[in-house]
Amino acid sequence: MADYVQPHVDVPALTSLLDGTYVEVRNLVRKNLAAHASILDDAIEMPRAEFRERIKDLIRELAQTGASGYGFPTEYGGGGDIGASIAAFETLAFGDLSLLVKTGVQFGLFGGAILQLGTKRHHDAYLEDLIKADLMGCFAMTETGHGSNVQALGTTATYDVETREFVINTPDDASRKDYIGNAAVHAHAGAVFAQLEIGGRSEGVHAFVVPMRDAKGRNLPGVRTEDDGRKIGLNGVDNGRIWFDHVRIPRENLLNRYADVTESGVYQSDIDNPDRRFFTMLGTLVQGRVSVGGAGMSASKVALTIALKYANRRRQFGSPNRDTEELLLDYGLHQRRLLPRLAKTYALHFAQEVLAGQLHEVLSDPETPEQDRRELESRAAGTKAIATWHASTTIQECREACGGAGYLSANRFDALRADTDVFTTFEGDNHILLQLVAKGLLTDYSSSFGELDQLGMVRFVAGMTVDTLIERTSVHKLLQRVRDALPNDGRWDQEAGLLDPAYQLDMLRWREEHLLAGVARRLKRGMDNEVDPADVFSRCQAHVIAAGKAHVERLILEAFVAKTEALPDGDTKVALNLLCDLFALSTLEEASGWFMEHGRLANTRSKAISREVDDLCRKIRPLAEDLVDAFGVPPEMLHAEILGL
Repeated sequence: MADYVQPHVDVPALTSLLDGTYVEVRNLVRKNLAAHASILDDAIEMPRAEFRERIKDLIRELAQTGASGYGFPTEYGGGGDIGASIAAFETLAFGDLSLLVKTGVQFGLFGGAILQLGTKRHHDAYLEDLIKADLMGCFAMTETGHGSNVQALGTTATYDVETREFVINTPDDASRKDYIGNAAVHAHAGAVFAQLEIGGRSEGVHAFVVPMRDAKGRNLPGVRTEDDGRKIGLNGVDNGRIWFDHVRIPRENLLNRYADVTESGVYQSDIDNPDRRFFTMLGTLVQGRVSVGGAGMSASKVALTIALKYANRRRQFGSPNRDTEELLLDYGLHQRRLLPRLAKTYALHFAQEVLAGQLHEVLSDPETPEQDRRELESRAAGTKAIATWHASTTIQECREACGGAGYLSANRFDALRADTDVFTTFEGDNHILLQLVAKGLLTDYSSSFGELDQLGMVRFVAGMTVDTLIERTSVHKLLQRVRDALPNDGRWDQEAGLLDPAYQLDMLRWREEHLLAGVARRLKRGMDNEVDPADVFSRCQAHVIAAGKAHVERLILEAFVAKTEALPDGDTKVALNLLCDLFALSTLEEASGWFMEHGRLANTRSKAISREVDDLCRKIRPLAEDLVDAFGVPPEMLHAEILGL
């Protein structure tokens, strides 16, 4: 500590760094949020039906500023910049989350489906009105009986050759569309996912534009809707159920980017494999997962800003030899509760920055190689899972850290906690998403998408040696580059400094490789013993998810390390290095039991990591308020009585 020089945080400069390329976009959204700060009071005071209308009207008002159309083509009134749309959405998450989610449903899901799955005829017909929010829509995928398993949806779209129409039908209550945002009241049309049937043959799930309501908001013939009722949160969003009773739509309403049906009923697609076609279609909708992960991260920023600012003001107990009580943030335990979460939020911010950049590149280039798309989908799934779990636990810890004051609606934690709760299952249940990440690591990237089911993956693993499988993963290649530069006598692992990013990364990579190899061995052993493939996979699911989580945590740390290494020397770099070290070592500390069980961490080194985490918290403590101020949350959005706001 004697040689340590406390850095100074230049808050505007750090905010600019965090805002990145899209400073102007983020500032426009901040300005819009500040101008409509009363929405946070409205969420508490207005009856549900009135608040829903308030949110809808505000969506239309914000659409006029251009803040909701960044990701759409310029010829339809959009901004032509997918990266800008992600930045805008992340920043909008500083405000009321019903407004955020309804924005996501309208422009991200409904609009994204038409943009990414449709062709010019659909773009010409819908995008301009959609971007202005004159055409309100919904994204009708999930059903009461099927959520994550989209391939098994029950809604049907049967082609009638004589009339050249599709007939959309809900065969039973398990096949009703459910939990659909905008469905209960506001959607005039839906992007409806249904099993395409032609001449008695199923061609799998496809998306269709289905009109639902007339200009006065009345259901069209054959369409029945119902409100889902009150929810834990997000009650400004009209989630509902939809039934279709043989609703006829024109043939042209099939979103036909990847498949089409001729007037005579001939099915056509450039992608022959039906499973690959299905996953390619879903892959274009990856923006939703990227957006939800970013929103969870932003909600964490709001909670941490309130809690850390409060902890730097509130006094309690302390030494009897002092005239004043101790600030909460001066207590080591309070630092331990909040500062590692602050460090992880910064880590997630830079990981999200990498992910958003990849999304922009992939969706902007129709010629993007399939492997790049697969890697994007995997990274989006994993980052969304980690970021939204982090939001749930961080908001709760921040609430508790503010004591009884945190329980008051006047300090916003109730809304943050309730409204983000669904994020862990929004756009895919987090456990399923981490399972997908691990499957991507276990499956040969060059294989067809059809091998991503449980049976295909287990058979794939069973046909390979474990060494060959690990060789084929990007994990092995990354590990080898690090280990080639290390001595072979094992001393480096014990002698490397805890604050050496190469050591931190090697530990996370080693865990990832070990978990992945272990899953492969278990799957192969089960197949060798002729156990049913579904049972084999079920028994390994917890192991599979652990491997996926380890992979994503390594990616997050890599993004943080890369960001800090690229910075010029100075106080900002010193401050971010402190946060990066705290994230890395608190991650190792959390998994210390696993590392010790597997012989990679000695007792003395484990204790040294904990001491270093304590020391890093003490060093970051004087910077904490500046570090949360750099998030740039508008004061109006903190809306916290305990801060006088």
